[in-house]
Amino acid sequence: MVTEVEEQQSKAHGAYAAFAFRDFQFWIGYRFLSGVALQMKNVGVGWYLYETTGSALALGLAGLAAFLPSIAFALLTGHVADSYNRRNVVALSFGLCTLGMGALAFAVLFESAPVWLIYVSVVMIGIGRAFGNPASQAITPSLVPRTHFANAITWYSSFWQVATVAGPAIGGLLYIGGPTVCFFAATACFALASLMVCMIRTPLDPAGSGRGPISWATVSVGLTFMWSRPVMFGAVALDLVAVLFGGVTALLPIIAKDVLETGPWGLGLLRSCPAIGSIAMSAAIAYFPITSGAGRKMLIAVGIYGLAIAAFGLSSTLWLSMLALLVVGAADSVSVVIRHTMVQAEAPDEMRGRVAAVNSIFISGSADLGEFRAGASAALFGAANAIVIGGIVTFVLAGLWVKLFPALYARNKIIDN
Repeated sequence: MVTEVEEQQSKAHGAYAAFAFRDFQFWIGYRFLSGVALQMKNVGVGWYLYETTGSALALGLAGLAAFLPSIAFALLTGHVADSYNRRNVVALSFGLCTLGMGALAFAVLFESAPVWLIYVSVVMIGIGRAFGNPASQAITPSLVPRTHFANAITWYSSFWQVATVAGPAIGGLLYIGGPTVCFFAATACFALASLMVCMIRTPLDPAGSGRGPISWATVSVGLTFMWSRPVMFGAVALDLVAVLFGGVTALLPIIAKDVLETGPWGLGLLRSCPAIGSIAMSAAIAYFPITSGAGRKMLIAVGIYGLAIAAFGLSSTLWLSMLALLVVGAADSVSVVIRHTMVQAEAPDEMRGRVAAVNSIFISGSADLGEFRAGASAALFGAANAIVIGGIVTFVLAGLWVKLFPALYARNKIIDN
């Protein structure tokens, strides 16, 4: 008798191989809805905060508020992902995001939300993501066979990018009806994302699960594992510095309103453009996988990313700014697919959550910290100058990585069998 898994495997082939597996379909639904919710939150909160305060530093502080939970809970989040059912961890984490977003929506519904409440909401969502991200990164390898893992990661990344196109555009349009509409829509999407996770049937208890004692040895194993592999550490560290210095999302409300002189719809377009570029590149990678020169291509992509960021900072017209951000997204997609596949494929299941936590701190945490860096730099040098400086620094660091991590540059296959 043919089992459900065997039937799914028999249908798995070609560019859509991962979609033959039922639970991966629900997982993609979660990925899309959580991404849409987060992007609508980013657009709505960014515009509302800048409209309320008129301060670049206030935008930067929102990034810092999102970053603090990833540091406050640090490697504990990976220990949780490796000790408890990962489906439950992700569902509960995004339930907390729902509460944080809903609190802000109700506050704006009844009166103008004070700035401190905005930051509290951002922190609550940051806590949810801090615990949810490592567990969610550790789940994907359990949903498809290893032979289809690179395909699954490509689509997992692609749907996130689709969400980052749809989310800002939807958020910008909904904001025309007022911040309450945008915020309640984001709340609903967070709730639906949590529901999608609950629909997964694959057993997701990590190997050796249980409420074991927490010690420095148990929580630091992910960092130790990654540090012992120079190629993996170099790839993650490169993305860290690229996001830290090249991140511009915190400054997009300023660029949209003061430089390009558009409204929330323009901000939505700018936030969508990197994702459009990433989707196009991810689709190309799905059909034409990276089979050689993975490390070299990653370094080149990050260098192009830096140059495109600098070009965006120099632009004063909407179409040129959008074109630069399209290139930013396409270059970033190459780096994300290589790094994400490498990290998840090489980490053993029993420590995959803790390795994912380190990866999340390096990348997601640095993105939030990068927003604070961008806001602080903009307060000192102006938004456009801060963007150009960050792009140039990123380009230089990509070249420096060739010398610092020669094994990464020499890496041929993404998954080293």
